[in-house]
Order: sequence, then C-alpha cells, then structure tokens
Amino acid sequence: MSCPLVSLLLVGLLHHTTMAVRMDKLADRKTCGDAECSYVLSMATAVDDFIAPDCRFINIKKGQMVYVYSKLIPPDGAGVFWYGSVYSERYVDQMGRTGYFPATVVKETRTFTDNTVRKQTTDMDFYCD
Repeated sequence: MSCPLVSLLLVGLLHHTTMAVRMDKLADRKTCGDAECSYVLSMATAVDDFIAPDCRFINIKKGQMVYVYSKLIPPDGAGVFWYGSVYSERYVDQMGRTGYFPATVVKETRTFTDNTVRKQTTDMDFYCD
C-alpha cells in the first residue's frame, strides 16, 4: 500500500471514532451482577411503550422482554433508569441493541442473581455513537 493511501485510511478511522458524542451522566453509581456489568441481573416485561429521547436510550414496545444488565443508583429525587437490551419475536430489528430505559416502563419477572456489585459510572457509560 502506498503511504498516501494508508494516511487516508487512518484519517478516515480517526474521523469515525470522533463521531461519538459525550452525553450528560444520568447517575454516578450503578448496580451490576459482576464487575464488568456483563451478567444479566434480571428479565423484565415492558408494561408500556417507551420512545428513546436520545442515543443513550432504547425504544421499548409494550410486551417486549427486556434483559437488565445494570441499574443506575439515582441521587435523591431523580428518576431511576436501568440498562438493558430488548428481545421480541415481533421486533427483530431491535434485538441486540442496548441502552437505558425508565424502570417504570417494565415489570421485573425473573431475577438471576442476588449477589450484586455497586460500581462508579464513567463517562463511557453515557457515550453515544
């Protein structure tokens, strides 16, 4: 490969990575099932629709199953948001997407672990692509 072509590829990669947007933090702490927040804490069923207001959140349709990976610990008086992914045979296009949603739009139907870890949130928890 020629040097100008490699430079062009590197500039393109750097440009793509700078497209992420840092959003305001929703909370300073969260509860997870493990240190990496990769284990599913619980499963829930959506009791109402939720339309994501920005890229930190996911859309949820009433009746969808939601896998919960973490729960934000809000400061006093703030809303409670959970982080998870949706699953439904009717909405295959949304499967695998993760994001925040209000705890009030779901009903927990199954808990997978009682052993939880409290962690500090980071700016990376609230980045958007």
